Amino acid sequence: MRNVRTASAERIARAGLVLRAALVIGCAALVCGCNTDQQITGAPSAPSDYRLRHPITITEKPHTFQLFIGANRDSLTPMQRAQLLAFGQDWRKEATGGVIIDVPVGGSNQRSSAAALPEIKSILAASGVERGSMAVRRYPVSPGTFGTVRISYPRVAAQAGPCGLWPEDIGPSFNRDYFENQPPWNFGCATQRNLAAMVANPADLVQPRAETPAYTMRRTTVMEDYRAKGDPVTNYSSKLDTIQLNN
Repeated sequence: MRNVRTASAERIARAGLVLRAALVIGCAALVCGCNTDQQITGAPSAPSDYRLRHPITITEKPHTFQLFIGANRDSLTPMQRAQLLAFGQDWRKEATGGVIIDVPVGGSNQRSSAAALPEIKSILAASGVERGSMAVRRYPVSPGTFGTVRISYPRVAAQAGPCGLWPEDIGPSFNRDYFENQPPWNFGCATQRNLAAMVANPADLVQPRAETPAYTMRRTTVMEDYRAKGDPVTNYSSKLDTIQLNN
C-alpha cells in the first residue's frame, strides 16, 4: 500500500515539474516573440543627426524688390530712389543674372507705373547695372487693383526644410523609434532653416574664404619693435585717465 502511495506521489511531482517547465518555456517564447518583433521592424529610415535629416542646400533664387507707385504720381519718392539704388548695388555683388522689371497692366496705377519706368532704369544704370542686362515684362492685374512694379534678379541662396512635418507619432507607440528614444523628425529643422536664412554668403557653408592681405603698416611697426628688443604689445591710452571731477 505504501509503495502505491509513493508511486502516485512521484507521478504527481513529475506532473507538477512538467507543468512548471511548460510555463517557463511558454513565457520565454512570449518574450522571444516580442524581441523578435522589435528586430524585424528594421533600422530607422531617417538619420538621427539633424544636419543629415535637414541638410542646408545651395540653390538659385530670385531676389525681388517691389515699388508701390500711386495712380497720381509719375515718379519715385526720395526713399524709393535710395532703396532702388541700394538694390542695384547689391546686384553687382551677388547677382547671377540680369534684372527683370515687371510692370503692371490693367490696374489703377498702370499709367503711373509706365511713366516711372525710365526713372527706374536710370537709377539702376547709375548703380552699376548695365542697360543690356535689364529686361521689361508686363503682367496683367485686375481692373482697379493696385499693382506693384517688381524688380528681381537671381542670386545664390541657402535653404533648408520645409519644417513642421510630423510623419510619425512622437507619443507612446509600437514604433521602434519610440523605444529607442530617437529624435522626432522635425527636430533641428528650425535651427537649420534660420541658419540658412541668416548667412550672408551661402558659399561660406561649403568652403572657407581666402585669407585677406595682412595690414602692412602695423606688421612693420611690430617687427621693428621686435628687432629693437622692445615690447611689441600695443598700448591703448584712454582720455578717462585725464578727466578731473569738479566737486
